[in-house]
Amino acid sequence: MEKIDVLDRRILGIISQNARIPFRDVADLCGVSRAAIHQRVQKMIEMQVIVGSGYHINPKSLGYSTCTYIGVKLERGSMYKDVVPEFEKIPEVVECHFTTGPYTMLIKLYARDNEHLMELLNGRIQEIPGVISTETLISLRESFKREIPT
Repeated sequence: MEKIDVLDRRILGIISQNARIPFRDVADLCGVSRAAIHQRVQKMIEMQVIVGSGYHINPKSLGYSTCTYIGVKLERGSMYKDVVPEFEKIPEVVECHFTTGPYTMLIKLYARDNEHLMELLNGRIQEIPGVISTETLISLRESFKREIPT
């Protein structure tokens, strides 16, 4: 893997704050040409330093007012590979992690309300073969969200 230099880090810092910023403006802030910015960004995409792009959708605007983190315990940790595809079938699950500590997995999901959350827990998640228990933490407010420091 190629190294990321100071200019790459500066570009990342700028575009992580505003992915829609024109390359012309990034170039002006960095003191280089637009072509240099384009080449650097393309190189970082190819190196998978930059993964994905798009818009962040506010879940509340679509009626999902409850954000939860759910610790999931499995019968055996090796069942993880069988359980992940089951979580992928649940559109409300937006993140899934294989973890250390008290839970085998940690998932993040959005529900319309507490009743919908209960339907997802009782009717979908706890019915997945291998899931032996769950612990639900409801997020009262997202205070901030950011990218890793460049």
